[in-house]
Amino acid sequence: MIVYDLRCTTGHVFEAWFGSSRDYEDQRARGLLECPLCGDREIGKAVMAPNVPAKGNTKIEARPPDPAAVKAALAALAAAQRKALDGSTWVGTGFATKARAMHDGEIDHAPIHGQASAAEARDLIEDGIPVAPLLFPVEPPETRN
Repeated sequence: MIVYDLRCTTGHVFEAWFGSSRDYEDQRARGLLECPLCGDREIGKAVMAPNVPAKGNTKIEARPPDPAAVKAALAALAAAQRKALDGSTWVGTGFATKARAMHDGEIDHAPIHGQASAAEARDLIEDGIPVAPLLFPVEPPETRN
């Protein structure tokens, strides 16, 4: 069996199976091929990427990540988090309470960040309150010198 990607004159591409390349040529010459999308009978082969399987006895070894690249990626993520927190107020362990109060309209909306337990975060999400975890821990202002 052989599979070809075929194309009609309107540009539809579809897959078809044949017993051999000779079977394909015979069916095309007799006008038996038809686009399943539009019924066009002018069919030709479409460009196909070869399907070359990996050699069965080839061992692909995983390479450890480049430490410099990992360090650079983590630094970029930390910088993005710092930028995202610019203008945000640290509310500590009162995060869930403040986020819920903002959502319910009890206090004005403002960017905040702080701490919440997994259960508190789950409850906020289930109630449709938008929250997102931070990738890196944030040092509370009261612990800084």
